[in-house]
Amino acid sequence: MKIILLYGGRSAEHDVSLLSAFSVVNAVYYTYYQVQLVMITKKGQWLKGPLLTEAPTSKEILDLSNEDKGEVIQPGAIYEEDAIVFPLLHGPNGEDGTIQGFLETIGMPYIGAGVLTSACGMDKIMTKYILQAAGIPQVPYVPVLKNAWKENPKKIFDQCEGSLLYPMFVKPANMGSSVGISKAENREELQNALQEAYRYDIRAIVEQGIEAREIEVAVLGNEDVRTTMPGEIVKDVAFYDYNSKYIDNRIEMQIPAQIPDETQAKAQEFAKKAYTMLGGSGLSRCDFFLTNKNELFLNELNTMPGFTEFSMYPLLWEKTGLPYGDLIEELIQLGMNRFNQRRAFLTNVE
Repeated sequence: MKIILLYGGRSAEHDVSLLSAFSVVNAVYYTYYQVQLVMITKKGQWLKGPLLTEAPTSKEILDLSNEDKGEVIQPGAIYEEDAIVFPLLHGPNGEDGTIQGFLETIGMPYIGAGVLTSACGMDKIMTKYILQAAGIPQVPYVPVLKNAWKENPKKIFDQCEGSLLYPMFVKPANMGSSVGISKAENREELQNALQEAYRYDIRAIVEQGIEAREIEVAVLGNEDVRTTMPGEIVKDVAFYDYNSKYIDNRIEMQIPAQIPDETQAKAQEFAKKAYTMLGGSGLSRCDFFLTNKNELFLNELNTMPGFTEFSMYPLLWEKTGLPYGDLIEELIQLGMNRFNQRRAFLTNVE
């Protein structure tokens, strides 16, 4: 069977996707699979690369934009029988339901969440609304649309300062990997933070900053949902930003997290409930805040978490007893099962 590895993309997380892709192509079981490389450039061009029959020795083979390594193709040209797409794309135009809708349209099975789950999971404001309806605890927040802020900044500042206390965290509604996120300690910094967030989206969210540990739970499955033990991100920086995650690697993963058994069980329960409420399939990573009073707040649900060598998602499953290669194999089976199920539903309609 062929895995069509779709990576890169036009979002600010393009380079993260390349790092994830290199980790995946080194973990695939080539006894059973071949990997067709397809990269989307930062300008949106689709490039078809070599067909891998063994793990590559260098990351350079993945950057198809270098030295004309890739053949320019139309998106629909990726269609093949007996193949599954691994859309290893992070951020807008990849993780937000866009690619998922395209793959549904051309009738290709793919790994990961469907259109609705991807769109809602990517949008921090929609995620908050759904979690709120499900009764899952989260930190106080204020959604802020760009037009509303431009029309009456004072009203927005008063709304934020009337509902929240400094420090606050400002985030673009549709972005991941800490891109565009800023911490604000006062009104001037809040204004600058909103301007930074609006570089990436016309919708932003302002959240209450709290002193908390960062706890993450990996989720896997379609109807039968499994979770890992929680892991913890141990930082040596005050704010875990993009550079800390992917450039400086100034973090440490502690698996399992050193938390009470009751808190661990609660995190797993909330993760499974959030995943189910959002209609999750394939995989997701649930990120929590844990205060010194053992109060747990679900921060976000990431439908296509990073797969780099430093990423929490595959490390959590590895510590749970599911090696990287076996994880990819299970994701493939989940993707195929979901595709066959949806095809059967459509057949019944016809």
